[in-house]
Amino acid sequence: MRRLLHRLHHDERGMSLVFVGVGFMAFLSASMLAIDVGMFMTARAQAQNSADSGALASAVALAYDDYTNRTSSGPAVQNAIEAARLNQVMGQPVSINSGDVTFLNDPSGNPNWVQVNVFRTSGRGNPVTTLIGSYFGVMSADVMATATAEVANANAAGCAMPFAFPDKWTEKHTPAWDVNDTFSTTSPTNPDIFRTVTNTTYTGFTTTNSGLTVTLSPTVGYAIKANFYIPLDMGGGGGSASYINNIVNCDPSLMHFNDPLTEETGVTASDTANAASQLISQDPGAYWDSTNNQVVSSVHPSPRVVTVPVYDTGYFEAGKKVGNFTQLRISNFVGLFIESVSGTNVVARITPIAGTVDTAGGTAPVGAFPKAVRLVE
Repeated sequence: MRRLLHRLHHDERGMSLVFVGVGFMAFLSASMLAIDVGMFMTARAQAQNSADSGALASAVALAYDDYTNRTSSGPAVQNAIEAARLNQVMGQPVSINSGDVTFLNDPSGNPNWVQVNVFRTSGRGNPVTTLIGSYFGVMSADVMATATAEVANANAAGCAMPFAFPDKWTEKHTPAWDVNDTFSTTSPTNPDIFRTVTNTTYTGFTTTNSGLTVTLSPTVGYAIKANFYIPLDMGGGGGSASYINNIVNCDPSLMHFNDPLTEETGVTASDTANAASQLISQDPGAYWDSTNNQVVSSVHPSPRVVTVPVYDTGYFEAGKKVGNFTQLRISNFVGLFIESVSGTNVVARITPIAGTVDTAGGTAPVGAFPKAVRLVE
């Protein structure tokens, strides 16, 4: 018996099975825990998507609905909440309330940032439950995310229409300014005043003019009348076909503030009206909601919302005085909703538009009409 016990005591046969068994259990446990880790990583990515969408939706509302309304019931806050909740985390909506949407200043001190925080946490009563962790006493995990979006002044615009009308001025002859006024500086005592978009007292179009009706007519005798437009040569060979194509399908080239403009002389008012009618036919159900002062359309974006350059009124007036009738440059860009066509005239409403921030385009002017919405954090 003593010999048998001694032999068994020193016998190592079967020990590898013990190590294999222990290793297998450790490998299985790690693999099972990896399921939860992967799930948490997915949840974190989905939470970030939710926060990003909420921040962008809020910034878009600031840019196009109401820049000043930052109350809990305003479009900026409500759009953030709705967009964030639509982007679920592991099949469930995130927790977000009006207090989780905050408005911040950018590094320059401008109040054009919006920050959105979303939660799936124990504190909000909706943590992400574990699959395997519960066997180890970990029943849930907290997931949260933050995103910040910016409403920036744009320094460039693409798909601009191949026609321009004069930027707004301070009317001194028959105040206040309206779309039937004619710009003139000939009065020795009370000349009309135009200040450029880089001036803090810029006189031109701003988003406060949203909803203003403009009936665009071809310029007569190069008079600077508020609703007189000048056709532009945007390239593509020139002439009617190119002009109409640039209205209906747009020229994607970026245009910048102070860019020179070249008049297109080979087109007629009928060409503009024809092209505008084609835009209307692409979205015939769109209309202007006068109550909410915005475009209503089932097409996003509506092809009837276009970007139009407005020319530097003072610069053109100075050019006229020395006989250079086509001395034009971009003062700003405005959005127009093409409402209807009346004969050869185009009836439109001024509306907010998106622009872009071109890294090669310099600093955006303080009075830039188009806005660029982007994530910054």
